[in-house]
Formats: sequence, structure tokens, C-alpha cells
Amino acid sequence: MWRHGTLKYTRGGLVELMNSKDVIISNLVLLNSPFWNVHPVYCSNVVVRGLTIIAPRDSPNTDGIDPDSSSNVCIEDCYVSNGDDGIAIKSGWDEYGIAFNRPSSNIIIRRITSSTPFAGIAIGSETSGGIRDILVENISIYGSSIGIRVKTNVGRGGIIRNITFSHIYLENVATGIKFSGNTGDHPDARYNPMAFPVVGDIAVLNVVGSGIKTAGSLVGLRRSPFSNICLANIQLQGKVGGSTGSSWDCKDVEGSSIGVTPSPCQQLQRRGSSFCHNAFQLHNFDP
Repeated sequence: MWRHGTLKYTRGGLVELMNSKDVIISNLVLLNSPFWNVHPVYCSNVVVRGLTIIAPRDSPNTDGIDPDSSSNVCIEDCYVSNGDDGIAIKSGWDEYGIAFNRPSSNIIIRRITSSTPFAGIAIGSETSGGIRDILVENISIYGSSIGIRVKTNVGRGGIIRNITFSHIYLENVATGIKFSGNTGDHPDARYNPMAFPVVGDIAVLNVVGSGIKTAGSLVGLRRSPFSNICLANIQLQGKVGGSTGSSWDCKDVEGSSIGVTPSPCQQLQRRGSSFCHNAFQLHNFDP
């Protein structure tokens, strides 16, 4: 009915928790959700562990796990094969999220296997409450459009900061790393076009990829460039060990890099950021 435009109601998520704390969701198989599969919103102290999430590859908006304006969340040991982002961290939508002002923070995502036509791991695009203090590690992503994704838009506002992606394996992924400041629509026309998101202090470390078409696309906003993007120990190859079809596209972004193949664009080869320096040292890279 939804595909034919005859459904009179919005599609519901499969598991949605609101204003909850001390929650464990574990050892479940979730099949064919009509919308987002697992959506803890305004929650704290949440553990999501050992889920198998399956939906048709052509099923729209069937995100796997979407922590939304939630804090102290651990997502681990899950398998996601679906029709949208595997895991996406969110925090409110435009003027409504800005007014509510509740960030997503202190989130760990680890030991996830994902296959999706969209992004394996994503931040956004609903980021209006802010997203900070996120660690994503030991992730395997297969056959996806994008591996690591950060997305937001004018009108979102919010601060996206202190995000680390580490030990990521990509196979047959079209774009390895994609950050963009012009993604996602708006709930209505009342959003503030001067509410620019602030994106910075993001580290992408220890990434290996094969069958990659484009290494990375990092495009911020002219009036709010993405800053302190740190790349280290990243090896992205095309088919059968060859080079990627194209390397990097960068605009309105700046950062530092060490040991990245193919070599990133000039905007990502600067030095001097204390955040990048600390991230590199923490993971034993020489800045």
C-alpha cells in the first residue's frame, strides 16, 4: 500500500522505545520491518546486542539501529542486511530538534557486520540536537553504497564533534568515506536557513577496503566548513587490488592525514590540529 501511495498512515518502526533508561535489547531476529527496525529515542543506558536484522534490499527507510537523542548506548555483535543505513545516529530534525536540544552522546558501536544499499555506519542526517563522543570500531561492511557516512544539512544546526571510526573493513563499497553538508530534507518550510551545523573533530583510522570505486567525498558547507577531519592508516583499493576508479572529492573541509592510499586531497593534508595529533598518538601513529 505504501509503495502505491494508498497507505493512509505513516509506517511504524518495529521496536521503538521513548524516554526509557536501563534497557537491554538482545538476541533477537527482526524481519521485514516497515520502517526503522530499532529506534531508542530520548533514552539512556541502552545495550543493543546480538541482533540479526533482515529486510529486503529495496525496502525504503528500513534502517537497522537508530539511536536518537540518546546517551550511554552500546551497540555490539549485530548483523544487519536491509534497505537503508545499517546503523545511523540521530538527534532531532531541524527547528524541532533545535528546540528540544537533546544530543546523542557517549555511544559505542562495535563488532557489526552490515550489507545495505546505503551506508553501513552513518551519523545523521537528523543532527539538530548535536552528536558527540562516539566510538565506532571493528566494523565489516559489504556490498554497500557508502562505508562511513556523516550527513547533515542547512537548517539542522547542532554540533557534531569527537567522533572516532577505527578498524573498519570495506568490501565492494562504492564510496569508502562520505561526509556531506547538503543531505536530507526538511519536515516543513519553517526551518531556519541560517541554522548551520558545526562539524569537526572526526577521526577515521585503520580502514581497509577492496572493490572500492571512490575513496572519499568530503564536502562541507561554505558558511560552516567541516574542520579537524583526521585520516590515518587507510588503504582503499579498487577491483582485484587495483587503484580506485576515482580518489577524493573535497570542498569546504580541512584536516590532517597520515598513511592514506590513495593520497587524499590537499585540504586533508594539513598539520597542527590538536585533536588530530591526540587521535594519531592514541592509536600509535606518528603525527
